[in-house]
Amino acid sequence: MLNTKSELLEKIRLGEDSFFELKEVRFAGDKIRGPSQNDIADELAAFANSRGGVSLFGVDDSTRDIVGIPLDKLDAVEAFVRQASEDSIKPPLAPVIERLTLPNSSGQEMPVLRVEVPPSLFVHQSPGGYFYRVGASKRPIPPDQLARLFQQRSQSRIIRFDESPVPNAHLDDLKESLWQRFAPLESSEPAETLLKKLGMAAEDIQGVIRPSVAGVLMACEEPDRFLPHAFIQAVFYRGTTVNPQDTAPYQIDAADLKGPLDEQIFTACNFVKRNMSVKAWKKEGLGRIDLPQYDMMAVFEAVTNAVAHRDYSMAGSKIRLRMFDDRLEIYSPGMLPNTMTPDSLAYRQASRNETITSLLARCPAKGDWTHRSHIMDKRGEGVPLILSRSEGLSGRKPEYRLIDDSELLLTIYAAE
Repeated sequence: MLNTKSELLEKIRLGEDSFFELKEVRFAGDKIRGPSQNDIADELAAFANSRGGVSLFGVDDSTRDIVGIPLDKLDAVEAFVRQASEDSIKPPLAPVIERLTLPNSSGQEMPVLRVEVPPSLFVHQSPGGYFYRVGASKRPIPPDQLARLFQQRSQSRIIRFDESPVPNAHLDDLKESLWQRFAPLESSEPAETLLKKLGMAAEDIQGVIRPSVAGVLMACEEPDRFLPHAFIQAVFYRGTTVNPQDTAPYQIDAADLKGPLDEQIFTACNFVKRNMSVKAWKKEGLGRIDLPQYDMMAVFEAVTNAVAHRDYSMAGSKIRLRMFDDRLEIYSPGMLPNTMTPDSLAYRQASRNETITSLLARCPAKGDWTHRSHIMDKRGEGVPLILSRSEGLSGRKPEYRLIDDSELLLTIYAAE
């Protein structure tokens, strides 16, 4: 949307509309005097609640003159926009912010910020309430329309969310070699048809075929471009607590594990394997036996379950894998589905993401930490395996705990 200089210049000439907003940035010394952070948040949320749009910073909205932003203040303005998007909007937005120059009336190239907000899967609340875009202005969403919008977007978010189309994503964003691995052999159907049948593409409200959430997560090399929260944050801490005040580095190893979901699972297992201790134990008649802190088959099942069953509709929430000297913690966003409780996980089976679990069941398993040929099965054996194998190694049963009805924590204790 308005990606080239010529398109932007023509749009500036025509003025603001439902998809385009102009903002002059005013300064008092080094501080931004206007617009206010709340005003920016209201405008960006209105775009997200509508059909998306572009806000161009550095242009006088009344005269349409390109006044620019001082080069040494671009960082401050970008940080200001990001802060408005993340702190003043619920759920937060992740707009695309681009720095570029446009010529003013004298032909001088002036720095500006192009901020693009795609149509959202969510309904966003900003400081002034709930807004949507009508022509060149934002308007409060009437109560009856707000109710319909919540219903429409909650339907796409909660009911088969992983099959919902991803705004601003295109079928070309899916790598053919990644989605073809799920296609039937020797299929002659067009790619668009195959992707829809696999649940990896869907039609949006404008009738455009776009990658689905599952499609982006399984067949996009960088799914976090479209779903910024869809990765694993892994940290190995020194000791048994998080202590930033420690004089020694308190994080021994840390990485954001990104890419298609199957690769996230493998890299997470490698992260645990390279950071856990393995002790040599000598037993008469058996010689040397290596005793690891964690059973890697149990770790593989735990990470797979977190990736497959987390709630991807929770904006801003990521899977967190935290290693300490005495335990491994895996935080998975989302409450338990279908009235399940932490105590019933070993006995009941439910899947929040049917398409994702189906695709993972077709992905070949790599590494020596699973007995299966593919990443998932649908027999519900994962949790009993995690509990039994981990307890057999460490002598302590792993614990599941629900935090604030919005996050599931699994603690696996290390072997001493």
